[in-house]
Amino acid sequence: MGGVYIHIPFCKSKCPYCDFYSLRQNETQKKLYLEALLDEIKTNRRLGNLFDKVNFTADTIYLGGGTPSLLDGTDIYNIITAVKENFNISENAEITVECNPNSEIEKLIPYFKKCGVNRISLGVQSAVDIERKKLGRSSDKKRILDIITTLKANGIFNISLDIMLGIPEQTVNSLRESLDFIKECSVTHVSAYILNIEKNTPFFNLKDKLNLPDEDTVCDFYEFTSNYLQKNGFTHYEISNFALPGFESKHNTKYWLLEDYIGIGPSAHSYFNKKRFFFENDLEKFINGEEAVFDCDGGDSDEYIMLRLRLKDGLSLKELQNTYGEEVLQNILKKAPMLKQQGFINFTTDKISLTEKGFLISNSIISQLI
Repeated sequence: MGGVYIHIPFCKSKCPYCDFYSLRQNETQKKLYLEALLDEIKTNRRLGNLFDKVNFTADTIYLGGGTPSLLDGTDIYNIITAVKENFNISENAEITVECNPNSEIEKLIPYFKKCGVNRISLGVQSAVDIERKKLGRSSDKKRILDIITTLKANGIFNISLDIMLGIPEQTVNSLRESLDFIKECSVTHVSAYILNIEKNTPFFNLKDKLNLPDEDTVCDFYEFTSNYLQKNGFTHYEISNFALPGFESKHNTKYWLLEDYIGIGPSAHSYFNKKRFFFENDLEKFINGEEAVFDCDGGDSDEYIMLRLRLKDGLSLKELQNTYGEEVLQNILKKAPMLKQQGFINFTTDKISLTEKGFLISNSIISQLI
């Protein structure tokens, strides 16, 4: 089964740490974009040379951004309905919409229910007011709790919260406050991302003045978060993701398992039939009909190993051998014992997976293995 990702490239304002492709919302641009987006969903005009819609079946739809919750309810309904009508979508599909607490989400809920939205990803980042202000987030934690309560009252219980680690002013006590708040919210999924200071963001120009925790402290935050969430029933199923049993993100898991997914909109990427392609980070080009661009062939052994090791379940050695051959397997087997001795991986005759310690320096461990 595959997944469909729709990119909504609009925000009310740009958060100072964010390097995702988005623009300040403009009503004229939004109207033109939605027309172009719906046309592509219905016709497959730009993706047709790279993607065979007839032989593609999906069980997830994901609206990400940007800020999808800035759209009107009718726009969200029209997008999701168009995907359902023009793709082979399974009846019990996971349908996720990313939302910002600043948005008027209560007005969207009737439309969510009409088109089958059953999962919400809510950008919290922190439950501490001083940290939220540093991150450009203006709503408070009462607003977040009110939204979650309203979603549940309307039958949407599968709710994911995003938090950030290593942000300005953060301490272990403030992190505990955010995690206590998450516990109070009784949600099903948590994504915990370490802040990376990216070029072309306001934070990059201010990085020496941000009062950021040092690297060792951020590692402590990561371990504290993992321990806290696991003690409260969450499984650390992917490097940055935690879920109650059965509530892992079906859509995002497709990326790590190298399953097919189609992305529509500026900056949206696709992986289909072991080919990678994408739309450029350019709203005007998308509106004007520019086609998706071929990126590269995908799914080689290095990519397979790297993505599987992001998951707690790890890498099946038998599957690796059957798919990529004996030489690739033996290369891994030579390096695994030392990494196991150092406490970075679990290594059995059947499987290799990263330990919690290995998750912390996953890039280094994966690089050694491949």
